[in-house]
Amino acid sequence: MNVAVAVVAIFFAGMGFAALVKPALIWKPFGVAPTTPAARNEVRAVYGGFGLAIAALLFAADSATAGFRDGVLVSVAVALGGMAAGRLVGALVELKPLLGWPGFFFLVEAGLAGLLLIAR
Repeated sequence: MNVAVAVVAIFFAGMGFAALVKPALIWKPFGVAPTTPAARNEVRAVYGGFGLAIAALLFAADSATAGFRDGVLVSVAVALGGMAAGRLVGALVELKPLLGWPGFFFLVEAGLAGLLLIAR
């Protein structure tokens, strides 16, 4: 497997596993606590299920045809780029939104998107 793709897949798998096992861990850096069953369910679905699905897709794409693989890599890169772009929009709306954890995750998302585009 391509090392760059593996790094991104492991990131998503780690995020997904953490969200399923301990949903509060995902939102804690942002000062949010999922205090209701519905909130924890949302974290498990959006971060947990989605993260594991993307990790599985990246691993599966590695041994697929070139067209399928490229489509998966571009799609996941665009999703990561959208996340990073959302943080930039937040920087235009809120004061100091890219300091601390949001800024760290902006760099992670942008970097992982770049890795996938390079891996194509």
